[in-house]
Amino acid sequence: MAERWRPETHTFHLPEGEMTITLKDVAILTGMPISGDAVIGPQTKPEGGWGPLIRDRLGFDMPTTTPIQGRGHPPLNAGQVSVPWLVSHIQQEVVINDETPEEQVERYARIYLIGLVGGFLFPDKSNRWIQGIWLELLTGDWDAIGQKSWGSAVLAGLYRELCTCSKVGAKQAGAAMFILQLWVWEHLPMFAPADPRPYRRNDDELNFLQNLPYGVK
Repeated sequence: MAERWRPETHTFHLPEGEMTITLKDVAILTGMPISGDAVIGPQTKPEGGWGPLIRDRLGFDMPTTTPIQGRGHPPLNAGQVSVPWLVSHIQQEVVINDETPEEQVERYARIYLIGLVGGFLFPDKSNRWIQGIWLELLTGDWDAIGQKSWGSAVLAGLYRELCTCSKVGAKQAGAAMFILQLWVWEHLPMFAPADPRPYRRNDDELNFLQNLPYGVK
């Protein structure tokens, strides 16, 4: 599909004609909002860097030195946050029960959102680093986060990455490629896998799937 993508028109050139992924496709397949405020982040680091922001809004410090002397990169490096470190931090330290303070639950929810948005919806090619821009966007007002047009931003990122990986010599791709995969399965069924569960779903499963995005089904 990347080889058939034309950067000039943002469409796939197929034998039957041109096709492209639309905002409507993103909304139906993922359930993400496609209207609302634009997803716009800061162009520069906050005063003091990202460390104080993380400490103030997420409640912990991120090391700025390598875990193993002389090997790898520090978890907080050049405005980027390590995905593996963030995941391991959540797995090791997050325990939520009825007695957990609401402030603590909110912090854990923000960490999850940062990992989801920065590592799944807008991943880099290595899928190991989250850009610092998401820290400021996802640690602000809850209502403001929910009012943003995330579907539009994800589609724009997918378009840009398809333009990049369609060039000669490109070997990797970032962005939310799972949307392209779902879109291909829906519109070009000859590429779709066979139903892994061909049996008839029971009523409980059907009720559970009813209110989920089409891509989940």
